[in-house]
Amino acid sequence: MIQSLIQHARLTQVTRRGILAGAGAGAAALALAACSTGGASARPTPAKDQSSTDKTLTWANWQAYLDQDDSGKYPTLEAFQKKSGLSVKYDVAVDDNNTYYAKVKDQLALGKDIGADTVCLTDWMIARLIRFGYVQSFDEAKIPNKKNLTPALANADFDPGRKKSLPWQSGFAGICWNKKKVPNGLKSIDDLWDSSLKGKVGVLSEMRDTMGLIMLQQGVDISKSFTDDQYMKAIDKLTKEVSDGQVRNIKGNSYLNDLKSGDTLAAICWSGDITQLNAEAGDNWEFALPEAGGTLWSDNFVIPIGSPRKANAEELINYYYEPAVAAEVAAWVNYITPVVGAKDEAVKIDPDLADNQLIFPDDTTLSNAHIFRSLTPAEEQKYQAAFQKVILGA
Repeated sequence: MIQSLIQHARLTQVTRRGILAGAGAGAAALALAACSTGGASARPTPAKDQSSTDKTLTWANWQAYLDQDDSGKYPTLEAFQKKSGLSVKYDVAVDDNNTYYAKVKDQLALGKDIGADTVCLTDWMIARLIRFGYVQSFDEAKIPNKKNLTPALANADFDPGRKKSLPWQSGFAGICWNKKKVPNGLKSIDDLWDSSLKGKVGVLSEMRDTMGLIMLQQGVDISKSFTDDQYMKAIDKLTKEVSDGQVRNIKGNSYLNDLKSGDTLAAICWSGDITQLNAEAGDNWEFALPEAGGTLWSDNFVIPIGSPRKANAEELINYYYEPAVAAEVAAWVNYITPVVGAKDEAVKIDPDLADNQLIFPDDTTLSNAHIFRSLTPAEEQKYQAAFQKVILGA
């Protein structure tokens, strides 16, 4: 089932931890401009690899996206450093695909070091970086554990054969609610618009998640061809709920703070976040895929064109494709691991992990998850602009 979903994963734009603050119209303008720039100029050349003499490495990633202990250390990363002899800086630098790209696009275009030797970004952004020639090709001999990549993810249309990218984690966007305040739970996106939740609903600042869920509720298959009118019908619905005061906030990562404080009681949200929220702040929230379906996304490792520590980055990527390591990460982040064999290893950590549908989804769960189809540059410009107008009016 997941194979049929992946076949539609063209330029999929799905973020889990995009922070709206600081993005605003500027980030939207950047996203639109990037649709039509970068490909025409001469492509930058890869940096000379200095890994043989430089035993350091910087990994840029999203917040709360790697196993962490009570002291703030990352156990699997600590083990990697001890095993490899490399010194790794784990940089929680990615707050949103667009805002991160805004910070590094000029250096990428010049082939300069962006301060990260590997970074994990979402499918649609990875497709852009590959299209513009902003990432390096892997030396596959240095990543033998690539053989553990789940077959369904092995041939993304933006990177056939996974020569330049490898998945880090995948996950769902769906709905969540406060179990004490909303005891009957939620089943659909329409349940968010119930009058009892007025002013207590949050939605994500990620266009393909929020709009994808609303479109699915309206009967649109977001993984296939849909029309401008169908998209704008969903925009009209969101605009109404915002203007009527039903929706309190449109946010990225900070939506979790609203759930904690009680400012929102229900939201469009990301799967792994809710498991972590329950672990941190009490078992008060529940996540579900709406009856009409949720969205499915992946984040991916790449090595930026200007990284002078390519072999070091490849050694790190290879390490995280060891099934036991992947299982340890998945047990903490609660997202879908792309590594074959991780499920068997997870059983050794906790047998219940293997039954967790947010980490190891079965065909029934996957059948209710949809990948937002690819957008043409013109569509991306039009759709993002319409969504941004709603954000600015919220």
